[in-house]
Amino acid sequence: MPDLIDKRARADLFRKRLAEAMALRGFSQAALARATGADRSTVSALLAAGVRLPNAQLAADCAASLRVSCDWLLGLAEQPEPAAVLLAASVQLSEAPRALFDEEMIRWHREAAGYKIRHVPASLPDMLKTPEVVAWEYADHLGRSADQALAAFEAQLDWMRAARSDYEIAMPLHEIRAFAEGTGYWAGLPLAQRRAQMDRLIALADALYPALRIYLFDAHSVFSSPVTIFGPHLAALYLGRHYIAFRDPERVQSIVHHFDWLVRAAPFGVRGVIEHLSSLRAAMDQ
Repeated sequence: MPDLIDKRARADLFRKRLAEAMALRGFSQAALARATGADRSTVSALLAAGVRLPNAQLAADCAASLRVSCDWLLGLAEQPEPAAVLLAASVQLSEAPRALFDEEMIRWHREAAGYKIRHVPASLPDMLKTPEVVAWEYADHLGRSADQALAAFEAQLDWMRAARSDYEIAMPLHEIRAFAEGTGYWAGLPLAQRRAQMDRLIALADALYPALRIYLFDAHSVFSSPVTIFGPHLAALYLGRHYIAFRDPERVQSIVHHFDWLVRAAPFGVRGVIEHLSSLRAAMDQ
């Protein structure tokens, strides 16, 4: 049940916030009276000591004129911005180019330096791929010479590894199996390149632990769209052409809980992942 404020305290808070909003917007009493269509004496009374509260119409007109929320003026919200403004700031749609050099994603990594980053990749994690797999997967989207693109990619990976952020990566079992078998999305990738990639994945999972922790979940039991959670302040859902980025704490925390659900349900976690990857790798030599 929300905390209740008595009439006098609410009137005091309204008066304080009204004066604060007027000062911020540069409104005099006369200007607010003109903007709301109220008498100047009415506006003056709102700012005077006492228990007077405006009627709903005048409170709404004051809020609209001053570009703050009516709930904030009345002490029902802590943020002065209207709900539509807060929503626009907390949920954003941005382009996600089909390439390695996504400046938005790199910027988000920089913002989250030092925080834990949780990631469900669309295929294999880019930061763990060999240059050969990168060149095969993104051949149509690199936009510059392959050598330049891959050199920039490696430089970005070096920065990410040095950013002192812990990484947790959750992948579906069927994705890593399809890679090992060269089926589905990975059909056409030469066996030699798949073997080298699997060797790299096993080596990095071992060498970078515990800063890097990989989990394999069963998509028959749990499911996730591609998503990256940058510490406590940002989560980005990957749609293909766009990201939906969430910055409000409640939504970010909900997505963190979703990731934790994947981890808890994963039949292969941390050390068990290396054993499973090694088993798949051995089968690739048969």
